[in-house]
Amino acid sequence: MALNFICNSAIPPQVKVTFGSKKSLQDVKTLIKTIGIPSKSYSPQESLQKGNWVKLICGASFEDVVDIRNLSLVYTLAGVDCIDCAADQSVINAVNEGIETAREIVPIRRPWVMISVNDDEDLHFRKAEFDAENCPSDCSRPCEIVCPANAISIEREKSTVEVLSGTNQTGQLKGGVLTERCYGCGRCFPTCPYDKIREVTYVRDAMATAKLLKRNDVDAVEIHTSGRQTHLFRELWDDLGDSVQYLRLVAVSLPDTGNETISSMNQMYAIMEPNLSCFNLWQLDGRPMSGDIGRGATRESIAFAVQLAASTERPPGFLQLAGGTNAHTVDGLKKRGLFQTQKTSAESKHLHSLIGGIAYGGYARKIVGRVLSSMQCESGPAGIEHHSQHLLEALKQALDLVGTVKSYTTSNPLVMQP
Repeated sequence: MALNFICNSAIPPQVKVTFGSKKSLQDVKTLIKTIGIPSKSYSPQESLQKGNWVKLICGASFEDVVDIRNLSLVYTLAGVDCIDCAADQSVINAVNEGIETAREIVPIRRPWVMISVNDDEDLHFRKAEFDAENCPSDCSRPCEIVCPANAISIEREKSTVEVLSGTNQTGQLKGGVLTERCYGCGRCFPTCPYDKIREVTYVRDAMATAKLLKRNDVDAVEIHTSGRQTHLFRELWDDLGDSVQYLRLVAVSLPDTGNETISSMNQMYAIMEPNLSCFNLWQLDGRPMSGDIGRGATRESIAFAVQLAASTERPPGFLQLAGGTNAHTVDGLKKRGLFQTQKTSAESKHLHSLIGGIAYGGYARKIVGRVLSSMQCESGPAGIEHHSQHLLEALKQALDLVGTVKSYTTSNPLVMQP
């Protein structure tokens, strides 16, 4: 049975959305209008065909609903085609609330909402866990430093004697992993000098996911698989049943398994095809959850794309990069001649792009997350629309990333960094 994680953070419900500074909000509207995002926003399926599809990955295990709502709002304004999130009801609600709030600011087309599920143990479906009370009091806490999601919080508890005397702290440590913020990157595991951090893996419940797929505000599903055991993939696909008939897109996320990759893809497509009534997509997961590390993280996803784009034996479906994608991914594709390069589809006889687009996860969250962290330090958990200057700053960051794929014109001075 899948483990269930509760999202503890929440924005108080509001009857009517209110906005912050009128000037900053007008700057947001002016920026979007000047770039022409509404007029340049094709339908998501057209974006896939043209090769300028952009997906925001909130994270299959990331469940901080405040951040998810704000990320969804910002990246909807930036013109993404899809927002991928955890298969959790409260998370889906947060994504859709962010989308609809963005559309109240500027009339813009709605991105598809995708939820992620796994057929077996997978890096994207795990959490770190430890009890800070078992940590030595003099620990330097390297786990806190390396965590990209600010998901580890440890505080030292002062004793009554220490408080009264003002002596050095020697009290017990409290805290640990903030479960809703941990998305399973695993960077904390090797840094603990005392080997106290445990890995908790889980598999999303297929029946519960099937119910979520029938919601009218969920458009797509992504199945994470190793590609090595297709019987597990078949079991999951069968358990999803007729829920896939409600969808606009079915994506399969898989790693590069070398010579076995194409064969596995064909086996999985054969499993899906009889019940597949929408578009399908293959997410090429190069170096999972690493895009925020640096320039080189994107090399594996590009190499994976080169391999599959050249294959004449792969099954039908759009190709999309993920896993290590960042600000350098588009340049890497251009160097390989794969950025928005068109070819004629054998199935439809129509032109479409060899690479349908790019999904951004850790890097996309990092660049906007800086602004969200600053806002929360000043004001606590809040909807970013109430802080229009922060919204403007976050939108600039998002546009710098999304615009490389969408080919936005960014000559307007509002796009320049302050």
